[in-house]
Amino acid sequence: MFITVSVPKNEQLNSYAPGSCEREKLKKALSELHNDFVEIPAIINGKEVKTGNFGNCIEPHNHQHILAQYHKVNKQEIDLAVEAAIKARIDWEEMPFYHRSAIFLKAAELLSTKYRFLLNSATMLGQSKNAYQAEIDSACELIDFWRFNAYYAQKIYEQQPLVSPRGEWNFSEYRALEGFIFAITPFNFTSIAGNLPTAPALMGNTVIWKPAGTAVYSGYFVMKILKEAGLPDGVINFIPGSGAEIGNFVIDSPYLAGIHFTGSTKVFNDIWKRTANNIHLYKSYPRIVGETGGKDFIFAHTSADVKSLAVACLRGAFEFQGQKCSAASRLYIPDTIYDEWFKEMVEMLETVKMGDVMDFSNFINAVIDKESFDRIKNYIDYAKNSPVAEIIWGGNCDDSVGYFIQPTLIKTTDPMFCTMQEEIFGPVLTVYVYPEKDFSKTLDLCDKTSPYGLTGSIFAQDRKAILEANNVLRHSAGNFYINDKPTGAVVGQQPFGGGRSSGTNDKAGSALNLQRWISARSIKENFVPDIEYKYPFMAEA
Repeated sequence: MFITVSVPKNEQLNSYAPGSCEREKLKKALSELHNDFVEIPAIINGKEVKTGNFGNCIEPHNHQHILAQYHKVNKQEIDLAVEAAIKARIDWEEMPFYHRSAIFLKAAELLSTKYRFLLNSATMLGQSKNAYQAEIDSACELIDFWRFNAYYAQKIYEQQPLVSPRGEWNFSEYRALEGFIFAITPFNFTSIAGNLPTAPALMGNTVIWKPAGTAVYSGYFVMKILKEAGLPDGVINFIPGSGAEIGNFVIDSPYLAGIHFTGSTKVFNDIWKRTANNIHLYKSYPRIVGETGGKDFIFAHTSADVKSLAVACLRGAFEFQGQKCSAASRLYIPDTIYDEWFKEMVEMLETVKMGDVMDFSNFINAVIDKESFDRIKNYIDYAKNSPVAEIIWGGNCDDSVGYFIQPTLIKTTDPMFCTMQEEIFGPVLTVYVYPEKDFSKTLDLCDKTSPYGLTGSIFAQDRKAILEANNVLRHSAGNFYINDKPTGAVVGQQPFGGGRSSGTNDKAGSALNLQRWISARSIKENFVPDIEYKYPFMAEA
């Protein structure tokens, strides 16, 4: 029996415009979740596990409000998760692909219909995303991951040897990795949190999933959807808790077969080092796949359409409070168009509202937690006191009710200023104005300023300028945009990832990522084996 996975289409976005049916359904779900309290267990081998060691899930825009409490795992539960993943591996790997894929395709349908507003609401409340950002992320992108991954996996399995001479048969088997996968997921995208454990699972692997402490809430609902879709016990084990403690115990297991990670460059480097130090312990060499930080740029040429440039800067830098590894964080703009650009920015920024996610008129909400708030504020304060930088818009920070940071524009005369080089992960865009004649020189500067290589964009109408930027910045961005903001990659359209210190560039949302979670085996069957060892050349003349 073989079932073909149809060519998928990207999930259609709801607008949540006033008067729309989806707007009312979302508001109802928001109210229900806000007024409900959830106790979130670990889920190990399909069972709810409660430890009594609690962490809180709060609303970042209203940090006195506790949405849920979750049970943090200890070593005992980590050991149980490892045991469960190892035990479930053989049966899961042997399950035919069309059955495995059916689970995730069903999950996509459940999310598209029954659970769309619940998961969007959980993301809005727990991660402080506005309605549209949540729709893009926790609904559409996760649905796309599950549908497109199934299609890409099928295409991988279809890749078979081109030649089978008469009398033999050659076959490629795509095995799961021998062990379990450790998925470490971030707070900022529910879709990424859902994809990192499920992409390896689709390919026959079992998974231990450690969600970010600030996104346990939405992660728990993802697990419930997967359970309803028919995911067998032990295939994905959900273990919230301390990243350092869980990571060390899991990475020290000899059965570790791979790591699927999205998070900071520092944490990823630490994981890689610990894995390297343990290399003699492992039963096989672990696959390490990581998407880390970014210092993403917008580069403007004097021929750029200024209005479009300004819109891209505002959306690219300030949507979801700049808490995207792809968010625009530095702008290079020629002196010939700077004044016009700044005028456009001010006109738009004066209309931008900030506040609670339940008020749909707010474009900006809160950053994720106190630690993030303090870190971003420190960068802003540093710029305020620097002789080579100035705040030209925003700069206000208030954590009295929620962790609110006003969209902030920093202008610097030093292209190597810290906010031009270091990842801030907040609503801060630093602007460097260059002389028009130094376009080529400044392109080279852009390439060499940051250790990252995730996303970037060029704004220009001059095609020669676009070509030059494309070539000079070839390794500066794994996702490169022409006359568009450097964020908002779509599954099936712009597979996502970057090089340098931004990660291994294994392109989530494509077959390239799925190939990392399999180990090929070549099988040859000889229908009529030889019965004579001598070759013809050995005969006497």
